[in-house]
Amino acid sequence: MTTETFTPTDAAFDELLDIDAATADLLFREARSVNAFADTEVPEEKIQAAYDLVRWGPTAMNTVPLRLLVLRDPAARARLVEHMAEGNRAKTLAAPLTIVAAADTRFHEHMDVLAPHMDGARERFEAAGEESRSGMARTSSLLQVGYLVVGLRAAGLHVGPLGGFDAAGVDGEFFSENGWRSLVVLNVGTPAAEGATRPRATRLRYDQVSQTL
Repeated sequence: MTTETFTPTDAAFDELLDIDAATADLLFREARSVNAFADTEVPEEKIQAAYDLVRWGPTAMNTVPLRLLVLRDPAARARLVEHMAEGNRAKTLAAPLTIVAAADTRFHEHMDVLAPHMDGARERFEAAGEESRSGMARTSSLLQVGYLVVGLRAAGLHVGPLGGFDAAGVDGEFFSENGWRSLVVLNVGTPAAEGATRPRATRLRYDQVSQTL
């Protein structure tokens, strides 16, 4: 028995999705990581709308540990840039808005609301200590970062995710009081007319990344 091999552009894939092709293009296929943004303001309401959508994505035990530092003020952005890799500084300073996505290791303080069926969860997590909670917080927060990128695209925004920065430096600069731990920097806005993206790179096919047992 032979199995037909599809390419990523096959219309047969669209027939298997529960969203239309235009939505699939908006969220995934035509969406790009942006390096240069137009000087266009990003409405606060759009950031809120994106988060209101993605907050429903699953996290371990419904801990919802993702936290967002939204930097609009140029002076605040400059404080962040001091801790970023050289190649990421200019693009971050020029972006209309930057979000530092972070994990809250004290996520358990909300467990009485987020998981009321789990009696004593808040107290057990407190007793376990911060280092014990940090792995769960990081894993679920990174899941939420992925949701957030897609959610921002759904709100008509474009994103340039960046990982080149001194996380300890950023944490000391912004999170010394609340204990959040920075994960990813997201520049957000509208693509510039020129130089916004690099040439599109290919992606691995399903048969290259999967095993079926």
